[in-house]
This record gives sequence, structure tokens and C-alpha cells, in this order.
Amino acid sequence: MAEAHASSLSDTAPPAHPRDPLALCLALTGLFALLAGWRLAIPSVEVFDEVHYLPAARELLALWSEGHGEYLNREHPLLGKELIALGIAALGDTPLGWRIMPLIFGTLAFFASLRAMWHASADRFSTLAFGILLATGFHLLIQSRTAMLDIFMAAFLAVAAWQFAGACAEPEKGRWRLALTGIALGLAMGAKWNAIPLAVLPGLAFLVARARAGRRRLFLSRRGAPVPGITLVEAFVWLGIVPLIAYAATFLPGYWLAEYLRPSPLAEQGLIGFHGEILSLQQQVLTPHTYQSNWPQWVLNTRAVWYFYAPSDGSQRGVLLIGNPLTMLLGLAGVLWCLVSGVVRENWTKLAVVIGYGASLGLWVVAPKPVQFYYHYFVPHFFLLAGLALAASDLRRTGWGKWPVWAMLAGSASVFAWFYPIIAALPLKASGSFVTWMWLDGWR
Repeated sequence: MAEAHASSLSDTAPPAHPRDPLALCLALTGLFALLAGWRLAIPSVEVFDEVHYLPAARELLALWSEGHGEYLNREHPLLGKELIALGIAALGDTPLGWRIMPLIFGTLAFFASLRAMWHASADRFSTLAFGILLATGFHLLIQSRTAMLDIFMAAFLAVAAWQFAGACAEPEKGRWRLALTGIALGLAMGAKWNAIPLAVLPGLAFLVARARAGRRRLFLSRRGAPVPGITLVEAFVWLGIVPLIAYAATFLPGYWLAEYLRPSPLAEQGLIGFHGEILSLQQQVLTPHTYQSNWPQWVLNTRAVWYFYAPSDGSQRGVLLIGNPLTMLLGLAGVLWCLVSGVVRENWTKLAVVIGYGASLGLWVVAPKPVQFYYHYFVPHFFLLAGLALAASDLRRTGWGKWPVWAMLAGSASVFAWFYPIIAALPLKASGSFVTWMWLDGWR
């Protein structure tokens, strides 16, 4: 009788919910910030594409403070350069001032990515494994130490993913989370156009999920996935209209600067006309570059970019952008597992990882931009490592999979530690020291 009663209780008890690893996410974020921020001002000279974005940020500051200057780097929207200018205004035109905002937004991208994984999967292990993989994946640390636009775009995309996943997981907070999703998507596009393929995905996901729910009043029903209580019409406002408003708002300083610019592209052409100029500049034929590459090389991690390699600050130093040689390849298996498992089990978290990876990488398969670089793999690498973390969590649940998973995480950290001197501009012994890390000719 007692056994039957216990069985009855167990059948009717609510399902167990894993505990939110918020404190551990914060701890990992703090460790990442310390690691990425260590000697942030070294090299004390401009590296790689900082030579394009720092002059543009300086001219914005000159326009704001002195009323004269040029509108440089017109091929990209304003927001990222404004944020770099804000760091310079706060800390001076110094290496620390150049890179403080990338560090802040890189830290935000890290934390938001972990929170997105947690809300999407409700899996403590995959969330924390994702944090380890992301921190030791090379890309995020390097971009968090470099004054380029990509880190701002990635941070806003990560915030959008966090808020959208949170809206789906906690429908009672759905309205304001969807509003924040829309704002973050608009700001991501305002940092760099590369965000556009991903910016449309939350709205499409909402439409598909609501259509699959089979509601008779498709546009006005408040019932069904992904966020009960929100109609499709309202979702279109938050995920379709608000991003465009937020994006347009990032150009408002450009209209104010038009008072000092003669001629002013925004004043003369308007916002829509100015976008034609941006598009034409994006498609211009550039001179071939030593470190240009294409997407198959990114996927296989066979072509690197030297952001810097020269004597600086009393020593030979280097910053080599490659992906972690271990996890960039294992991640491909993780994405493939997410595809198979996601389809078989109708796991939308895994399918979202696959779709995000495909959309962010697919942009560069079809993009008419003639000269491309490995840093364009920055956003896809988030999804790649998320797929690896989800696959590792599944493997860990098997009877034999725990040790391989822990070995993979330890291996990622070990490879990161080995490469850290050449990705974080630590002092090297001599000008030829780089050969220590040249496992492939394409990394030279």
C-alpha cells in the first residue's frame, strides 16, 4: 500500500526543473573579462582594421566637440564607430580608450550567450560547457581586445538571442523580452550589416511556431508556441517594426553632424538614399589582401589572419586570429549531431543552432563582397560552439561519454593556454618565435 501511494505521488509530482546556473555564469563571465582585459593596451599601436575604425571614431569626436571633421568609413553604419568614440572620449585617445568598449561588449556577448543557452536548453551542463568553449575558442577573446565593429554586432545579437529565448521560456515576461529582442536586433544591424540574416530569424521562428500550433485565428490568437499571450500581430511589431526603428535611430547623430559636414550624405540623400551609397561601397572591388580567405577555409580553420606581428612595447609580439584547432573541428560534428538529433526529436534548440550557423555562414557563401577574411566566421563560431556544447551534454548522459566530454573541455582549455601568447600579444623571445604555433602553412 505504501509503495502504491509513493508511486502515485511520483506520478503526479511536478517534473524536476534544473537549477539556474546564474552564479556560475557570472563567475565565468568575470574570469573571461579578466583574461580578455589583461594588458588590454598592448600592443600600444593600431592593429589590423583598427586603422580604419579609429580614424572614423576620431573624426566623429572632432565633429561633436569642434564642429569640423570628415565622415569616414561610410561603408558601415555609425553605431560601432560611435561606441569606439565613446571609449576614446572617456579614457582618451590611447590604446586603453580605443579598446575599452570592445572589452565591455565582448564581456556582454559572453554573458548573454550563456543566458541564451540556458533559457533555450534548460541544461546546466551545456550552458557551462558552452561558457568554457566560448572563452577558450580564441575568436571572442581576440575581438574583445580589438577596436573593430564585429564585437558590437555580436554582442547585440547575443542579447537578442538571450531575450528571445527568455521570452519563450518565461511567457509571463514575454512582452518586454520581445521588445528588448527587437531593440537589440536593430542595434546589431546598426553596428554592422552582417547581422541582417540573423535579425530576421526570430520573427520567422515566431511565425512558423504559431502556424504549426494550428490556431484558427492565426494572426490574433494568443495561444500556442512560442510565447503564449502574444499574438502574431504584436510579435510582428516587436520583431519586425521595432528593429527597424532602433536601426534608423542609430543614424540620428549623422543628421546632427550634417550641420558641420559639407556635403553631408545623410542630409543630401536621406536615410534611404544614403543606404544606396553604403551598398555600393560594400560591393566595391578591393585590392587583393595577403590574408583574404573564403568560407571553406574558415570552416576547416586552415587560413588565419595576422592582426599584428612586430616589435612593440619592448618585445616582439603577435596577435593571430585563428579558431581553437580542437573545437573548431569538433564543433562541426556537434552541429551535425544537432541537425540529426533536432530533426529526429523535434528539438528546436538544436535546430535553432543549426539554422543560426547556416544563416550566418551562408551570408558569406552568396555575398558579393570580393575580399573576405576569417573574422567573418566570428558570428558562426558562436553557433558552432553552442552545437558542440549541446552534443557534449547528450554524450555525457551515456554510460561511456563522461570522460570523453571532460577530456574535450580540458583539451580546449589546454590548446587555448598553449596559443595564448600568440593571440594576446604576450612577449615573444625573437622575431621568428611565431613558428612555434604554425601547425599549418595557411596560418603563416
